[in-house]
Amino acid sequence: MHFASQQRLDDGVLEREFTLGEIPGILWTPGSASESAPVPLILLGHPPLGLRTMYPRLVARARRAAADGFATATIELPGSGERPRWPAAELARAGMRRALQAGEPVSDEIVDALILPLVDKAVPEWQAALDSLLSLPGVCGPVGYSGGVISIGVRLAVVEPRITAAALFAGSFVPRAMFQEARQVTIPVHVLLQWDDEGNDRQAALDLFDAFGSEEKSLYASMGGHTGVPQFAGDAAARFFTRHLT
Repeated sequence: MHFASQQRLDDGVLEREFTLGEIPGILWTPGSASESAPVPLILLGHPPLGLRTMYPRLVARARRAAADGFATATIELPGSGERPRWPAAELARAGMRRALQAGEPVSDEIVDALILPLVDKAVPEWQAALDSLLSLPGVCGPVGYSGGVISIGVRLAVVEPRITAAALFAGSFVPRAMFQEARQVTIPVHVLLQWDDEGNDRQAALDLFDAFGSEEKSLYASMGGHTGVPQFAGDAAARFFTRHLT
């Protein structure tokens, strides 16, 4: 992990941009974090739109987490932002756009081609980033995962024992294969669902929630579209992490 730049935000949060091989990322730590007083870590998931595009939303989530005493980090997903193009993913996204523009359902074949290779590539990268992040002074476990792509969060919850709680955003397509993986999830799960999300299959999100094998799982549904998550829904997710990471 190589740190390329750092700045102190006006609320005292330290923001550091890094690279892990060819993978860009950002780490935020609260002013209270130190080698003698390390803080738990939350991994911030996001859609494959590029870190620069997602930055305003990511930094807002990071500031809130820092106020609660958590470090946060995120990495650029394969094929997005400044990373090399991924022709197969672009082809799958084009098929999805054609179906949506034509008012047709997005087929299972398109969803599988769009999501499953992304999960297979992204999850080992998240784990490599976690290895490096937890070796830094001022950062420690337990670790949470927050956000989407929801299938990435599901896979991480199954294969990564250092993640002890997950708040998942139900705003992306879910391959049928992920339902079987969801049954293997046993950590506490909190799902945020926008009821009128124009790009989300609501019933698939509800079925996925039902499939989770966790003894503790909660679903927080709010009226509104994809980008209209209300502040109080974010507050509920923050309280979830305070319960499970402190």
